[in-house]
Amino acid sequence: MAISLIVLCWFVYYPIVDNFLISTTEEDIFTGEVLHVGLANYERLINDPVVWRALWNNFAYAGLSIVFQVFGAFVLAATIEGLASDRWRRFWRAVYFIPSAISITVSGLLFYFIYQPKIGLLNAALENIGLGFLIQPWLGSEQTAIYAIIAMSQWQGFGYSTLLFAVAIQKIPRELFDAAIMDGAGPIRRLWSLTFPLTREMTGLMVIVTITGAFQVFNEVMVMTGGGPNNSSQVLGTWLYQQGFIENNFGYGAAIAAVVFVVTLLTGIAQLWYTKRRRVQW
Repeated sequence: MAISLIVLCWFVYYPIVDNFLISTTEEDIFTGEVLHVGLANYERLINDPVVWRALWNNFAYAGLSIVFQVFGAFVLAATIEGLASDRWRRFWRAVYFIPSAISITVSGLLFYFIYQPKIGLLNAALENIGLGFLIQPWLGSEQTAIYAIIAMSQWQGFGYSTLLFAVAIQKIPRELFDAAIMDGAGPIRRLWSLTFPLTREMTGLMVIVTITGAFQVFNEVMVMTGGGPNNSSQVLGTWLYQQGFIENNFGYGAAIAAVVFVVTLLTGIAQLWYTKRRRVQW
């Protein structure tokens, strides 16, 4: 256990502490020159409008991901597991899981072409079904760029969440569903009063994983927009990369990374506390 603990501390906890130390400096990663500036990077961060835009985008990403990848995936998994035929259950699990097997970079490039304003499939489909007034440059508009990226991400990760919920639902004894049916409980009643409470642990875990992933998103944005147009689709991860490795503001990038760490840590603690409290009440 000591060896594992040493490796964990060296590769996980030490970099976290070191990141906070770096965030109090101005470090040139090319020359190695270090200037201690105290909390100046955090003051700059508070006054940086791009940081607030990126933070809003991360929260929007997390909120929509919870709706689709947690609650939407839960409903879909319950629907699939409610099918009478085992063959059809296996078929639909595979169908929805396939997008999750595709690399996020490949998915980003795929949707980059789908969103093209002139030759993209999305605008062509809207035109053909009589919704031409909705046509627009999805990745070229400040109002739609981040939501187009989020939509792609939900498509890519939806099946994985569905599969995890399906596994959790399979562990519920079938006798409980049979008893509920004999008592006259309909599908919605069984979903709310039986399936949802008995998958609460998986739901809590998925909320934590989804929120954490939403604040660590990077590849999708870099592949599809690079944070543009006009920084409208920046998230904390891409702005951190831009500042730390492109503009050589390594200390400022470390301060942004510290914000990401604190937000995800507090979210995880809050969710674990709420789940434990609900477990005691139940």
